[in-house]
Amino acid sequence: MKPSLSLFSHALFSDIALLYGYDVTMLRESGCTLSLNEGTDTDRGDVACNAAMILARLVKKAPRVIAQEIVARLEQSTHEQLSCIETISIAGPGFINITLSSAFWNSIATSIYEHAHTFFAQETSSEKKSYILEFVSANPTGPLHLGHGRNAIIGDVLGRVLSFCGHKVATEFYINDAGAQMRKLGSSLYIRCLQIFGSTLDLDDNMYHGEYVVEMAQELVEKYGKPVLDKTLEFYMDYARTKLLKQQQDDLARYGVTFDRWFSEQSLYDQGAVGAVLAELTKRNMLYEDGDALWFRSTHFGDDKDRVIKKQDGDYTYIASDIAYHADKFERKADVLVDILGQDHHGYVKRLKGTMEALGYNSAQLEVILYQLVSLKKGGELVKMSKRAGTFVTLTDIVQTVGVDVARFIFLNKKAEAHLELDIEVALKKSNENPVYYLQYAYVRTNSILSKASEKGLHPSCSSDDAFTAPEKAVLKKVVGLATTLQTIEQSLATHNLACYALDLAQTFHSFYTNNRIIDESAPEQTKRRLYLVKVVHNTLSLALELLGLSKPETM
Repeated sequence: MKPSLSLFSHALFSDIALLYGYDVTMLRESGCTLSLNEGTDTDRGDVACNAAMILARLVKKAPRVIAQEIVARLEQSTHEQLSCIETISIAGPGFINITLSSAFWNSIATSIYEHAHTFFAQETSSEKKSYILEFVSANPTGPLHLGHGRNAIIGDVLGRVLSFCGHKVATEFYINDAGAQMRKLGSSLYIRCLQIFGSTLDLDDNMYHGEYVVEMAQELVEKYGKPVLDKTLEFYMDYARTKLLKQQQDDLARYGVTFDRWFSEQSLYDQGAVGAVLAELTKRNMLYEDGDALWFRSTHFGDDKDRVIKKQDGDYTYIASDIAYHADKFERKADVLVDILGQDHHGYVKRLKGTMEALGYNSAQLEVILYQLVSLKKGGELVKMSKRAGTFVTLTDIVQTVGVDVARFIFLNKKAEAHLELDIEVALKKSNENPVYYLQYAYVRTNSILSKASEKGLHPSCSSDDAFTAPEKAVLKKVVGLATTLQTIEQSLATHNLACYALDLAQTFHSFYTNNRIIDESAPEQTKRRLYLVKVVHNTLSLALELLGLSKPETM
């Protein structure tokens, strides 16, 4: 029988459910949980269960009485997955503390030692789903800026984790290449070409002033000469779009982010998808005309006011193409659609979901992750940024300055909804102040220990009757905690949990290394067991780094 905390948990709740006439799903949805006791306090056991407190509200008994009934049931259980229970005790108002056998923990360690990927993949959700993840989705009007790094890493790591957990994941970049901003970009490029030939015409404040537009103008003049001034606005728009989109793709690839599909907003207009979806909304009486504008009945779906779809001048607002795009995604029959958007879209989510409900789709399938903006601190000062003014820091600037690993991890190391401040001075440090250095150093340290042991002829081993000490078991429990972290990300889509876990594991291992001698030739059995544990940590850190998209240096 393969060791598994998830199977143990399921068996435990199955027995409890049978005792009180409920089912396992109902118990979990009510809030029943099983949690690892990660400290070295052996009196608290290995795992704690809160079922007695949750059931007290349902069966109208005191939690401690329920806990006593559960303990009696478990002590008589014949369930194979529960045979690993060594002792059970009740603490406080009714917490059930369970100590698991040494054989169970040794078997867990062996599974991670032999193949961590298989062990942790099996510990995740059994219900496999299909996902479409849309993220970054920038206008192709300039290089990707600092803030896009956060959007990109959240989506990339989420895709990695969900794929690892066995879900079917398609990643998508929605190219915002339609509308007024593209015309402004084309006009900006045309005026820069005019200026090369002596024109005094200047850019309006709302045009694109960045040096990259000047560089594109110089390329065009070198290629076409003065006849370039006879080209249409569409020519300038298309040239800039193609050039800048390729640059964005290259920047993301250097950042370790790729996409399965690049979806053009303009294609929705060219192929008639926008017109078709608006016709369907009209048919469903969800659109109306007022003041020569076309409106969506957004208030029917909880919005504070109806929203314009088509303005008086005939231009569509950007929600028009968003409706068509999301309808297209729904028609691809994925179980979950995930949009990763800036916090400024907070009010937009309700109306977007409303349009999907108006079309007959289940808006609950649309999950939106809102992330806060990123600010840059350099030399103790905040750096002001503006794309149109050309005073912004690009994603490539950051990657080239601090490296891919630091750029990826720092953007992920806080909740998406929390404001993030990137301090260049801290990011460049080769010390424990830099979280990436601290994490990768833990991985390097495991390599170093195993290598030194091998040179001495010492090799990891752990027999089925070998018992981990309390400090050793605390490290093993932290390792096993990756399973819970992956489950949490499956449920919440909150990828910062993986970064936090990786740092916690690194800290736990560094602390264990500082306080416990690993290679002790006077204690050969202990040395073998601790080397085995080091290898388990090594394999788990390796997997965590892979899921984070970080490199695994051999030395530092």
